[in-house]
Amino acid sequence: MLRPRSPLARLRWRRRMRALLALLLIAALATIAWVWQPAPVHVVQPVHVIDGDSLTVRQDGGPVTIRLTGIDAPEYRQDCARRDAGRWPCGRDARAALEKLAGRGPLHCEVAAKDRYDRTLAACRTQPFPDGIDLGAELVRLGWAVATSDTYLLEKAEAQAQRRGIWQGSFVRPADWRAAHERPATALTAPDV
Repeated sequence: MLRPRSPLARLRWRRRMRALLALLLIAALATIAWVWQPAPVHVVQPVHVIDGDSLTVRQDGGPVTIRLTGIDAPEYRQDCARRDAGRWPCGRDARAALEKLAGRGPLHCEVAAKDRYDRTLAACRTQPFPDGIDLGAELVRLGWAVATSDTYLLEKAEAQAQRRGIWQGSFVRPADWRAAHERPATALTAPDV
């Protein structure tokens, strides 16, 4: 037969359980803090805007190509159609919009990764977070890029509703345009000298 525990034994057991729970909580918080570290933010100087979602910046004395994450803008050579079926150089206008937003810098870019073309994937702002303008969000809001993730869906809906930028008529999605206008392999290789 089991004897009922004494009040002192129950108190010791409760203390041990509380200590164990506190230790587990501290371990969980330390693990979360270690795994969920914010991405590094680099302060960079814009050098050249390539198109509506890519730019070259100066970092540590050298040039770095940055591709803005979460968006896809028309290619520089891409045209779009207006409602009246007239063509206009939407790719050039997207590039001009990014040039205007980036200005002379500096930009505060949160680096995410590298893509298969060795470009740095980053989200860039005109001021440190939470201040300043998120370049990707603003390009989508102004209608110069489409959202490729859930991050900028509200901005995309606003641009579509207001028929801003590329939404003022019809256009081919930038990824589809690139696939249809793929450069020949000989154009991508350096000439023999």
